[in-house]
Amino acid sequence: MLTILVTVLCSIPITLAGIVKLLVPIPAVWRRISAFADFMMWCWCQGLALLLRINWRLRWDIEGLEGLERKNWYLLISNHESWSDIVVLCVLFRNHIPMNKYFLKQQLAWVPFVGLACWALDMPFMKRYSRAYLLKHPERRGKDIETTRRSCEKFRQRPTTIVNFVEGSRFTEAKKIKTRSPYRNLLAPKAAGIAFTLSALGSQFDKVLNVTLLYPENNAHPFMDMLCGRLTRIVVRIEMLPIDETMHGDYFNDKLFKRRFQLWLNRLWQEKDRLLDKLKRQYG
Repeated sequence: MLTILVTVLCSIPITLAGIVKLLVPIPAVWRRISAFADFMMWCWCQGLALLLRINWRLRWDIEGLEGLERKNWYLLISNHESWSDIVVLCVLFRNHIPMNKYFLKQQLAWVPFVGLACWALDMPFMKRYSRAYLLKHPERRGKDIETTRRSCEKFRQRPTTIVNFVEGSRFTEAKKIKTRSPYRNLLAPKAAGIAFTLSALGSQFDKVLNVTLLYPENNAHPFMDMLCGRLTRIVVRIEMLPIDETMHGDYFNDKLFKRRFQLWLNRLWQEKDRLLDKLKRQYG
């Protein structure tokens, strides 16, 4: 109940700020509203951090926070175990990097309160087209990137962290079997999402943050255990990766770049899979 209360208390001002943003389409006003919305999101993160401290049994095992700067732009990629991942990432990084932003599906823009609050927080809404649709409407090819590039222009004005859960869905054994994932602890990564983000923001990013999450003692229901105060350990490993020219290209039209980008991400995921094996043995 306390988590819900904190969320409601922080989301109401953000939603009201979104309404003002709609009614007063002036760039200078928008920038102030965005800064206010980010502050309220930080308050939400701070409130959740305090609630997690109430759980005296909870232990954090974190490596890799050194060297992070709030003045930089980051692309954060992570495995996805549970809804608790969003809380963990927000709480852990709230004072180390710019406030997290998530790329959202276009349909969420029309969800009452949620869509407006996310818009006030400058979270981009992506309108993606299926391969079948593009075959019928080739003139729409590349429009999704261009639309997102325009929506991300505001990120050039102040440091930002974009979060991408590369697997596209929360990991479960059933999903791993259904999708025939080649990994023991992960679903296969989807390279298009990262390439899409890099294409939209160009060379704006300073670093990639490769984050690995694990709840070794609560892997069945970590989010519910978090809400009920039963979560006992959160393990986080952070790797800072450089962004060079080889990571910029036309993923959707350049086959050579697409293959190279996929190989880079797959190697990263193989290393993450081995790291999760090691951490599970350590806490097993």
